Amino acid sequence: MSTNSDDWSTRHSVLTTAQRTAALINALAGDCPDPAEVAAVLRAYGEPDPIDLTARDVAGMRAAAALLRQVFAAEHADGAAAGLNRLLQEHTGPLRLTSHDGSAPWHPHLDHDDDAPWDEWLLASSCMALTVLVWDRQRPPGRICASPSCQNVFITQGSGPERRYCSRRCATRERVASHRRSRSTEQSSGIT
Repeated sequence: MSTNSDDWSTRHSVLTTAQRTAALINALAGDCPDPAEVAAVLRAYGEPDPIDLTARDVAGMRAAAALLRQVFAAEHADGAAAGLNRLLQEHTGPLRLTSHDGSAPWHPHLDHDDDAPWDEWLLASSCMALTVLVWDRQRPPGRICASPSCQNVFITQGSGPERRYCSRRCATRERVASHRRSRSTEQSSGIT
């Protein structure tokens, strides 16, 4: 997702921060995530250059993403809240306001300072956004895709039936696979 870099409030909204969290968790899911690809996700969500991620930065971010993935695995708001409470207690600093020395509007942070390492920043900013979504919606902020061939996380949005898949592509693939399985079962049973 690319946002208008001139619109600070859109780039740093709770929903955009949560969507950035999901995108980073997905980008960091592999065994050896490419720092350039992780930096591209950060840029797409409005982080300014220079973004010079080292392999060590990415390894720390990957560990943070694994912790955050547990929130997406929660089936109910109680589980998501318990996971977030644990992460907030163990991995974040006190809530504070910052303007990054006047370079940005005042906004809340949970990391220990404005120059916190990437992994601390990811965990703190993500916890804050996901916490607000649980508070606002009284349900988990997102899910892990129900497709067995996909482990992407995604943010659930809006009212209506809860999404099970990260994309239409995964939903269609699973619907087609289910249809083929049922046709195969019908054919092997002699039902036409």
